[in-house]
Amino acid sequence: MMMRKLKVYADRMSQPSRAVLIFCRFNGIAFDEIKVDISKRHHLSPQFTEVNPMHKVPAIVHGTFNLFESHAILVYLASAFPGIADHWYPTDLFKRAKINSVLDWHHSNLRHGAVNYVINTVLGPALGRPLNPKAAAEAEKVLLSSLSKLEDFWLNGDGRFLLGGFQPSIADLSLVCELMQLEVLDEKDRDRILSPYKKVLRWIEDTRTATNPHFEEMHNILYRAKKKFQQERSRVAETGTEPSNKKGGHSRM
Repeated sequence: MMMRKLKVYADRMSQPSRAVLIFCRFNGIAFDEIKVDISKRHHLSPQFTEVNPMHKVPAIVHGTFNLFESHAILVYLASAFPGIADHWYPTDLFKRAKINSVLDWHHSNLRHGAVNYVINTVLGPALGRPLNPKAAAEAEKVLLSSLSKLEDFWLNGDGRFLLGGFQPSIADLSLVCELMQLEVLDEKDRDRILSPYKKVLRWIEDTRTATNPHFEEMHNILYRAKKKFQQERSRVAETGTEPSNKKGGHSRM
């Protein structure tokens, strides 16, 4: 019996959501995208709670099978659908274990630093939360340490991608989508953070190129948000008024 079409519950302002959507698009996986606007608290609805009682995006439903947590979803998609190129999640046990190690490292290092830095320097007011310079400073330490580890360890190989790969894996896609969230920062701040890491910058562009046009499609919402934040910063600079703390417009990361 053929399994029903895949459903992907996602908010494109969410980094992990974008990674799952790009993977599906790039690999020709047929799916229905169910938009979950976290800024409107759709993730707390009874309907979505049935899909993911943890109230996080992304989540998938494939027939009678529900799954959440983006890394688990990417592993499932790479394994469950025919025709997925081996480089995404290799059948070789050793290579697969290495990719798993990057994904595990990501959550408590790069993601922890990037998410908290962006929320506490830019996105907080859009989420109804005050900016927190002290929390931002702590997050920046984690972010810079993580970027150094990427530059000196995870990208220290013959290939252009993580672990010396010559083609992207699900780890490349997940981590690059994470770093793309820095697009919403002030341009000078983003450059200050990323410009010392030449391998990282090249890797971001290589992953973008390898997965286009789908990469750009899924990041369009982020580019629009970047423009809005730039306009808001210009308005504040001109008028001296503080940004509104009104909720809405952007989803929680």
